[in-house]
Parts: sequence; structure tokens; C-alpha cells
Amino acid sequence: MLTVLGIAVSPDLLDRWVDWLAPDEQPFFVTRKQANAWKLGTDDREPSREDRDTYWIYAIDRKAARTVWLTEAAYGELPKATRAGLVRAQVSYGRGFVPSVRRWSGVVGDGIRQQADGHRFVWWKSLLGNPMAVLPEIVSEDLGPSRHAEVRSWPRKLPRVEELAGTFADGSGPNCFGTVMAACGVEGAEHVWMVREPFEEWLAAHTERGGKDDVPGTVFVWRDAAGLVQHAAVTIGGGWMLHKPSQSWKSPRKVRTVAEVKRATRTAGWRLERHRVVL
Repeated sequence: MLTVLGIAVSPDLLDRWVDWLAPDEQPFFVTRKQANAWKLGTDDREPSREDRDTYWIYAIDRKAARTVWLTEAAYGELPKATRAGLVRAQVSYGRGFVPSVRRWSGVVGDGIRQQADGHRFVWWKSLLGNPMAVLPEIVSEDLGPSRHAEVRSWPRKLPRVEELAGTFADGSGPNCFGTVMAACGVEGAEHVWMVREPFEEWLAAHTERGGKDDVPGTVFVWRDAAGLVQHAAVTIGGGWMLHKPSQSWKSPRKVRTVAEVKRATRTAGWRLERHRVVL
């Protein structure tokens, strides 16, 4: 079985990764002026959670207020100059997954130079004939591996932590808050996009302030300058910690050292609190 970031990936999950990286229709972001100049019809449909995370829709420049949804066939029928301008615009506006030709031509072939401006391209399923050559590298980018195999003892205080450690979610949405709650025994929490309010309620009901980094069941909570919770993780003991870096489909529930998680989560304006799980 394929292993990514030290985690087993089933053929079914790999197929879903292909669909999330290169859906049959994908969004391109343009200004009204660009849509008119390139004769592109816009569509304000609601993107899926996977679309949101693949294309960083939450980070798109606000001036690109129009969305164009294109299939590979429709994209290919556009004049090359339009494709080139469209792809360059995606880079400018902050859309995700507009990789460089130089980075990927050796893997998927030099033909990608002809797709747009010769420097950047977008993923389509036709480029993913060998997904095992592409998806593991994409999912692993900027993420350290899960080190769950190095854990020698799993704490009884966290009844589901071993079950969750070193797993990928079934899609976008499941996040750090649900991961912590699930590790502490809340059934189903690992499958939902857990928003702040229910996490804060759980934190108030099942923890008390304090805790030590080397003791199982210390919940780390990072808050921004306004006091809003931004991230959470939980200690396993022995210097290990479980966390899920984001709600993205690429983000696993992984084990890292406490020091590694603290370093990776360090953000200007955030402050760290510790809460001890109370049984």
C-alpha cells in the first residue's frame, strides 16, 4: 500500500485525491474586465470544501470577484493567449495549485509547456495517469511526516488517540479542534468541521487550566490577539503530541514532538494556553 508522510493511503483515498486535485471542473478567478475581454462566462456556484482548500479560495484577491468554471475540454478550446493570461492571473490573485512547468515537466512530460504561458500550468486528470508519481509529493509538500510509529506507549487517558494517529480524513473539513476532542473520546468529532463554539464548550466542561508538556492529556490552545482560538493539539506523553495542521484534505492527523508542533504553530500575535483534561 502507498505510504505518504508515514501514513498508509488506500487506493480509494488516492482516487479521491485525484478528484480533489484535478476535478472535472475547476474555478478560475478573474475581474469583470478580464471576463469580458476573454469572453468567459462567470458562475457563482458554491464551491465544495475540497475546492476551497485546493484552490485557496479563502485567500483569493478580492479584486478577482468573478469565478469561471471550466472543464479541461473548455479550457483547451480557449485561445492560447487567453489560457496564458488566465493562468498568469491565477498566480497574481493567489489561487492554489498553479505549479511551475520547470518543477513538473520531468514528471508529467514537457507537453505542459504548451498548456498556457510556458512557465505555469494547472492540473487536469489527463496529467495524472500515474497519480503515485504526483500526489505523494503534493501532499507531502511543506509537511513533516507523522511519527506515530515511534510512540512506545499510548495513554489510556486519551482513549482514541492511537486509533486516530497517522490517519488522513475523508475530505476537507475535519480540523484540529475535532481531532483533539476525538482523541479525548468524543465519538464522531474527527469527521466534522468543528467550529470554535462547540470546542470552547467542550474545553470548559472537560478541562481545567494548567498541564505539563510531558504528561498525556495536556491540551495546547493557541489564541489570537482578540482571544479567538486558532489551533489546538494534545500531548500523548513522552514528548509526543497529536495535531492536525489544518482542515484541508491534505492535512493528516499526525504525531510530532511537542517542540516540533510548537515551532510549526508559532505565529505573530498568537499566545499559547495549556489545559489539563479532567476525566
